Amino acid sequence: MADFKNVQPLADFNWDEFENGSNVNVSKEDLQKAYDETLNKVSEHQVVDGTVISIDKKEVIVNIGYKSDGIIPASEFRYNPDLKVGDTVEVYVENQEDKKGQLLLSHKKARLSKSWERVNAALDNEEVIQGYIKCRTKGGMIVDVFGIEAFLPGSQIDVHPIRDYDVFVGKTMEFKVVKINQEFRNVVVSHKALIEAELEAQKKEIISKLEKGQILEGTVKNITSYGVFVDLGGVDGLIHITDLSWGRVSDPHEVVALDEKINVVILDFDDEKKRIALGLKQLTPHPWDALDANLKVGDHVKGKVVVIADYGAFVEIQPGVEGLIHVSEMSWSQHLRSAQEFLHVGDEVEAVILTLDREERKMSLGIKQLKEDPWETIEVKYPVGSKHTAKVRNFTNFGIFVELEEGVDGLIHISDLSWTKKVKHPSEFTQVGADIDVVVLEIDKDNRRLSLGHKQLEEHPWDTYETIYTPGSVHMGKITEMMDKGAVITLNEGGEGFATPKHLVKEDGSQAQLGEELEFKVIEFVKETKRIILSHSRTFEDVKEEPKKAPRKKTAKKEETATINNVAASTTLGDIDALAALKAKMEKGE
Repeated sequence: MADFKNVQPLADFNWDEFENGSNVNVSKEDLQKAYDETLNKVSEHQVVDGTVISIDKKEVIVNIGYKSDGIIPASEFRYNPDLKVGDTVEVYVENQEDKKGQLLLSHKKARLSKSWERVNAALDNEEVIQGYIKCRTKGGMIVDVFGIEAFLPGSQIDVHPIRDYDVFVGKTMEFKVVKINQEFRNVVVSHKALIEAELEAQKKEIISKLEKGQILEGTVKNITSYGVFVDLGGVDGLIHITDLSWGRVSDPHEVVALDEKINVVILDFDDEKKRIALGLKQLTPHPWDALDANLKVGDHVKGKVVVIADYGAFVEIQPGVEGLIHVSEMSWSQHLRSAQEFLHVGDEVEAVILTLDREERKMSLGIKQLKEDPWETIEVKYPVGSKHTAKVRNFTNFGIFVELEEGVDGLIHISDLSWTKKVKHPSEFTQVGADIDVVVLEIDKDNRRLSLGHKQLEEHPWDTYETIYTPGSVHMGKITEMMDKGAVITLNEGGEGFATPKHLVKEDGSQAQLGEELEFKVIEFVKETKRIILSHSRTFEDVKEEPKKAPRKKTAKKEETATINNVAASTTLGDIDALAALKAKMEKGE
């Protein structure tokens, strides 16, 4: 038997109609249909409008008039931090009911479904749109615009250079679409474009009020290697590095700092190109105006080398006041040299004022004047005939330039290098940088040159050669050089001679070769021209041509007599004593 103790009567049941038999049964389907008619007709994969009815950190609940509300992640609304309850938003119906009977909606997909059309329309209409800066990327930022990831170049964030991009991440800002690549679906946006038009009007107003010589306050906006950009309140001006200080400036950071407020003077401006040239040093007196009035040519000054070039060095004797030391004023030496060999940037130097022009604000200095000019007393220190050691500086075809000391140069002519050797080029005799002994031959004080000699340090050998190499005498020699016209023979007693090809034929008919040591007969000796003509062929040809005589008995006496005759034929008056001794010996033998 059923237990009905817990069964409760229906409160709103009409018992009168039930008793009268007028109650009509309504089917479940009819009731469902009647209920559905009170709801909006919603299809899946459709974009509809919905009303925000609740917002928390994780979710946004949206009512689209369906039998249940949809839940959307709050992250899909990050681009719109001003979202509030009651706002109408577009949603995409993903599913009318999931497994839990929940309506699934997406705001992101709703935006994406129409975003491309909206982005193109924003470009065509120059519409200002909102976007959410998601993150940094190379060269700029990624911005969420209508659900599309657009690129914001770093140069388009603001009119001022951005030093910290990270402060913009997570911000919602207004943008203009400036470029769309339809093929790759790339979108480029700009925030700078929104404020440029306003700034342009501002610039025109500021420039219209500018005057040369006007002093304005500005903020250091950017520092480059060539100058400093200053914001004058909506328009930028440039202080060139040369207008920062009266002195030399190698780095503008030495004078100003970023974001520093400074006073500047208007030097020039261009209405069309809107370029403004500013000056900072012009606000202070020129250092030349404060230069000591008693300073004059000949005075000694001290300073610091600030710039150096091949032709000279600029020395700053006080901030903004510089003098040039030309390279010719660095040393008494006449050799062409560069200033870098004497000075370097940063060197502290003392110099003598050579010229001073206060009107042109120019000054020339010298440092060689701190030392005595060696040519003032050249005859005392380097008199003619004095011997010295010099340094070889360079060669020419006609001789060697040497330096006895700084500023004292001399020339050794090629003919004054050796008494005996024919020097074709000085490089055969010595080398640059080597020491060489010299004797002073002549002084040319006006042209600051000395004529020097090297061979004069030795005794003239041709006085001796004259007694040795008499015509007809025979000597041993070595062929040291072969030429078309003949050969150079180095003789054992010293000096060199020359033999033509026909005099180089040996007794067997062959030609003498380089390096051979042979006997040579002196054919000709000329002291004035230092010429010795030799012949090897004559040493055996002359013997053959002698007339044949009757056979003689070889005796010691006859051999000694022949020797005397041979010696007598090749001797000189200087050898009379030797001949007399030989004759006495022969007579004693008889």
